[in-house]
Amino acid sequence: MAGKDKTSRLKQSPEARQKPNFRAKQNRDGTMPTREEIVDYIVRFPNHASKRDLAKAFGIRGDDRIIFKALLKEMEEDGLLTRDKKKYHPVAELPSVTVIEIPFDADSDHMIGYPAKWDGDQESRPKVLISKGKNDRAVPAPGDRVLARIDRDENKDPIYTARPMKVLDKPKKALIGIVRKTDKGARLIPVDRKGKEMQIHQGDIGDAKEGDLVEVEQYVSGRMMVPRARVTHIIGNPKSEKAISLIALHNQDIPYRFPNSVIEEAEAQEAAGLEGREDWRHIPIVTIDPADAKDHDDAVYAELDDDPANEGGYLIYIAIADVANYVRPESAMDKEALIRGNSVYFPDQVVPMLPERISNNLCSLVEGENRAAMGLVIKIDKDGNKLDHHFHRVLMRSAAKLSYQQAQTAIDGHPDDKTEPLLEPILKPLFAAYAALEKAQKQRSPLALDLPERRIRLNEEGLVEDVFVPERLTAHRLIEEMMIQANVAAAETLEAKKSPLLYRVHDAPSQQKMIGLKESLASLDINLSIGENVKPMHFNKVLAQAANTDNPHMVNELVLRSQAQAEYTNENYGHFGLNLRRYAHFTSPIRRYADLIVHRALISALKLGDDGLKPGAESKLAGIGEQISMTERRAMMAERETSDRLLAYFLADQIGARFNGRIAGVIGAGLFVRLDKTGADGFIPASTLGTDYFVHDESQQALIGERTGERFRIGDQVEVRLMEAVPLAGSLRFEMLSKGEKTKPIGRGRSKRSFGTKSKGFARKRGKRSAK
Repeated sequence: MAGKDKTSRLKQSPEARQKPNFRAKQNRDGTMPTREEIVDYIVRFPNHASKRDLAKAFGIRGDDRIIFKALLKEMEEDGLLTRDKKKYHPVAELPSVTVIEIPFDADSDHMIGYPAKWDGDQESRPKVLISKGKNDRAVPAPGDRVLARIDRDENKDPIYTARPMKVLDKPKKALIGIVRKTDKGARLIPVDRKGKEMQIHQGDIGDAKEGDLVEVEQYVSGRMMVPRARVTHIIGNPKSEKAISLIALHNQDIPYRFPNSVIEEAEAQEAAGLEGREDWRHIPIVTIDPADAKDHDDAVYAELDDDPANEGGYLIYIAIADVANYVRPESAMDKEALIRGNSVYFPDQVVPMLPERISNNLCSLVEGENRAAMGLVIKIDKDGNKLDHHFHRVLMRSAAKLSYQQAQTAIDGHPDDKTEPLLEPILKPLFAAYAALEKAQKQRSPLALDLPERRIRLNEEGLVEDVFVPERLTAHRLIEEMMIQANVAAAETLEAKKSPLLYRVHDAPSQQKMIGLKESLASLDINLSIGENVKPMHFNKVLAQAANTDNPHMVNELVLRSQAQAEYTNENYGHFGLNLRRYAHFTSPIRRYADLIVHRALISALKLGDDGLKPGAESKLAGIGEQISMTERRAMMAERETSDRLLAYFLADQIGARFNGRIAGVIGAGLFVRLDKTGADGFIPASTLGTDYFVHDESQQALIGERTGERFRIGDQVEVRLMEAVPLAGSLRFEMLSKGEKTKPIGRGRSKRSFGTKSKGFARKRGKRSAK
């Protein structure tokens, strides 16, 4: 149905999709519209899909509204519709193979699960019936996560049925909370908002003190089976970074302790030798990473090509840690790596995908040490166009460990003692090769968003000391572009060998998002052409126009929000942001499971060893892509949670202080503001914006005063006062001090695409008028 809906939507003109100029079935005979009619209407008119809009379109009146409301609720429960704030959206088809989560409280006789990957509200996830058969090899139970084949039948309830293929390991979730001492012992105050307080007996407190963040195990006692907690681990001061990151790990179900079997397997590994490998130890290849990097999974070197037919061209040598040599399919480390999916990075600690023996030792391309690697040689011409590439399995030795700042300072004419001897033979050819690649990159024209990324610096106590934006160096871009070239080469090689692989894909923006972006940009007098074949260069032209305005931040934010989310899949539909037809992550197997899969595929396809993909691996790739796309999203959420909590603690003693910031988001209920210096995000309720009645205008991404025309729009520079900080929740509340821009008042007749929010000062006046 999803494919059919998409086709019908594309056939509609933008105007038809935005303004329904007819009423659907008028309901004069007292019957309800069919489910298919409702879904078809929502697909055709996505911006007019509130409950009120639907009732109006189908002529639902009087008591029929109650029946109609119940019908919409049933369609949500059956997985046909999902609701985003006030609007309904049709649910896309679940993929044929996906990961299903089964709640712990599921009925074992009629087991219902939900898709693990779901972009909408979690409450709107479609139900999936878990089928059971006598001869099934995979037999799931409540609480399990399963890789399953999905069947759809709209005549059944629920419409989706899952046939389990494999029960996936799921990490156990530790229980953590804050200790509050009482006369009889203590209480555990959970950090999870849905958690319940539990009593801690005096003998179960251990060395925990008042206010400590602790990890506990739960048990029941007494005839009433009252749940109690026993402290098993003292995490420490909840203001410290380690404690705060553990809260995020707990909330996102991210495992952070390796099972003994995984540790033992890692410790038993021995360093690879030269057997079965080419010797690259004579090549002066170097690592260039952040100054505080603990693992180094890529190294680079470049030299002028001596081929007379390629005058001015270069040979680029890239070595990537050979993780596949140590982490074999179906091993304990492999299973744990798939559960984790990726490493998770916090301001002062890393939760690695692989044990330290692998990630920081055997696989890290340490300076002066022999290391197993997957080698790649890329041949480019003087304009950066790739002429050829070939992969090798090698033994290499890093000639130097450099930081981005070291390499950049040296190339800028100020080498230190370490980079002085490397400047002519290594660094200058590397930067020259990148200069050639940059020419080809500009021709390719990838999406050029300018959104600086802030970093948090902590003090010795693990608390925020400073927030800064790292300088963007040519050395950063050099490594990024060479890694992009390596990833493209991996995808091209595997496609040529007709090998299964996991692509890194990024879809083009949806037509609906493009229409919304066009309207928002039009309010800024910026034109966006939206033909059928949208390319990154169309956005880059918009960004170039915005660079010459007073508010380029707003346009960058709007363009970013219009983009789809990148993911991993065994089906290729290209990478829109990079403007590449095929792309696969290959360069970071220490920290991403997707890269390990690509390494194994290359080993198998190029016959480089017996540790590649196993027979039948192709059938598993769809589920693996679902799994690691999910783990990537949860890692991003954990990292964001931790930053929010750290910044909330940092600002908690500055209540009443004034700050400069920008409006980062607008909803009917208020404004999200991001502070300039720290990047901390806070909320301003619309009810506190003076004495007017503010209307949310989606096309302008703004709140506009009904009487005054005062406008607060995304990207606006504002001054705010901090009113409240809740560190454990990572939330801040601000008061607006700036005046909004004066525009034409909206008046009492609100736009269909907008809805209003009364301010406290004006609510009473409107109430009196309406009472009359």
